[in-house]
Formats: sequence, structure tokens, C-alpha cells
Amino acid sequence: MMSYRRELEKYRDLDEDEILGALTEEELKTLENELDELDPDRHWHSVVFSNALLPAGLRQKDQTTKAPTGPFKREELLDHLEKQAKEFKDREDLVPYTGEKRGKVWVPKQKPMAPVLESVTLEPELEEALANASDAELCDIAAILGMHTLMSNQQYYQALGSSSIVNKEGLNSVIKPTQYKPVPDEEPNSTDVEETLERIKNNDPELEEVNLNNIRNIPIPTLKAYAEALKDNLYVKKFSIVGTRSNDPVAYALAEMLKVNTVLKTLNVESNFMSGAGILRLVEALPHNTSLMELKIDNQSQPLGNKVEMEIVNMLEKNATLLKFGYHFTQQGPRLRASNAMMNNNDLVRKRRLADLTGPIIPKCRSGI
Repeated sequence: MMSYRRELEKYRDLDEDEILGALTEEELKTLENELDELDPDRHWHSVVFSNALLPAGLRQKDQTTKAPTGPFKREELLDHLEKQAKEFKDREDLVPYTGEKRGKVWVPKQKPMAPVLESVTLEPELEEALANASDAELCDIAAILGMHTLMSNQQYYQALGSSSIVNKEGLNSVIKPTQYKPVPDEEPNSTDVEETLERIKNNDPELEEVNLNNIRNIPIPTLKAYAEALKDNLYVKKFSIVGTRSNDPVAYALAEMLKVNTVLKTLNVESNFMSGAGILRLVEALPHNTSLMELKIDNQSQPLGNKVEMEIVNMLEKNATLLKFGYHFTQQGPRLRASNAMMNNNDLVRKRRLADLTGPIIPKCRSGI
């Protein structure tokens, strides 16, 4: 080891630049080839780290020594390669195909057959009695034995209304099919959109609830006009626009309304086309509102996303008057925080009611009365 180190000492003072400068072009190419053999990835690493955006053809060393015969022509090259491929003889099969089947023949598994019930032979007297029995007598036998297979549904319902069958109480032991209960279709919303809008603008004291649910042909400007009219209205406490195809402009208008409205208690905008930006603008208006107690925003056309849900929770924790929030959070963390915020608000209302306090609720006083 020591002799090897002493052997290297004589190369310490050599000038590499001077040696490289004295080499000819052929000697430099030979040296580069030797270095590539020692470290094949040397050139690739230097090029990739210097500029990773280079095309693949420029990232590697040019190893072509033949002079170009002309400009690059892609179509001619493809034709040449196709011609070579056709002229190249295919490799002969080691085992020529003769059509003979080798190996085991696949046989599908046999499915288990359902057990066949054996026919029951009764005594001739019983066979004759059952063959000549009327429907009323068969119903009586089925009711006594509790054998529902002896009678059909039609026979069962006829037996209930028949006057010739004595043992109707025994029919309760017969298995009955579930009766279909028809559900009537929901009647269309009969609210007059234009008339209701005028009543809101005129501050009609008898109008406290506005329900526009499932009216799909309401123009967006009309919905925005509703939000604008609610800014100055002093009597409407519930406003619902479920399934009205409301979008973000409607959400923005409702957000501006919430900042100035002091009467509205419930707002329902479920099952619409509001995006995360529109819902977030709506929730961001809650800290400026001290009257709204219930807000429903669930079942929009597209998911809001985790970031929007976290922003919603932050706004809910700053509001002290909202008691119900209708939205199903996708993550457990925001869902738990929103639930705690609603519980704290309800507990705050309970404490104020016990203390017989009135007036607006200040968010900073959440923990106290």
C-alpha cells in the first residue's frame, strides 16, 4: 500500500492542461473513448443535469463516424426499414405447428344441479278429496296447516272476502306478500315567481316564507333580483331555492344580501349548480350576519374540495348565531370541527335563554354568556 502511494507521488505536480493541450485530435478522441468505457454514464449525466429539456437525440454522445449522405428524409427511411424487414427471413420454429393439440383439454366444471323434489304419493282417498276440493276448502286446509304453497295470491284475497270460508282467522298463519303502496307524485310548485318578487319589494308583512323549490325555468336575473329585494325586506324569514339551477352569480348576490339583511332566519340553496367559489363567498358573508340561524348548501353539481371545506369550517367557527348547517363534509376533520361549532352556538343560545339576555350575539363572547 505504501509503495503504491509513493508511485502516485510523481504524478502530483503534473499539469493536466498542458498534457491535454499537447494531444492531437485523434489522441483526444481515443482518450474520450477510454473514459466512456470506464464510466459509460459520464456524458449522459453531464448533459441531463445541464439541460434536462434537450431532446433525447441531443442528450447522448454522437457516435456516428460515417459522413452524411444527404439530408434526413423520414419517409424514405421508413420505406427502407420496411423493405429490410420484408427481406429478412423469419426464424424457423423449433417445433413446427402441425395442428395437434398438446396438454390437457379444459373441461368446464359442472354446476351443481338443484335438488329435485320427489313426488309425494298420497292415499287414493286423499288424492280424490284434494282433486275434488273447492277453493274454499283448499283455503281452509292451507289456513289450518299454515302451508301457503297450497294457495295462490288470488285465492288468498278471494278467501278474505268470501262468506263460505269458516276459518278466516287461520289465514293469518299464511305468509302474505308485501302489498304495494302507491306513492303519489309531488305536486308542482304553484308559487307565482313574479308576484312573489313584487310582494318582497313592497315589504308585504304577510309574506314570511318564500319557497321557489324545483321551479327550473326561473331566469338567473330574476333570482338575483330576489336577492337584491331581500336586502331591504323586513318580514321574509325563510328563503328556499332548491333545484332552481342557481349558479355562482346567484350565490354572489345572496352573499351581498346576507351582509345587510337582519331578518332572514333560514336560507336553503341545496341541489344547484354552485361551485366552490360561490359557496365560499356565501359562507364568508356569515361573520357579517347576526340573524341567520340555518344554512343548507349540500348536494351541488360538483364537489367543493378539501380546501373549500377547510375555509368553510374557519368561517363557521367565527360565527356565533348559526345553529344548523346543512352540508356533508367529505373529511372527518372538517366534519368534526363544524359539528363542534354548531354545538357551541346552540349551547350559547341556551345559556343566554337561561340568563334571560337579549340583543345580538358577539362572536368573541362564545365561551361566556
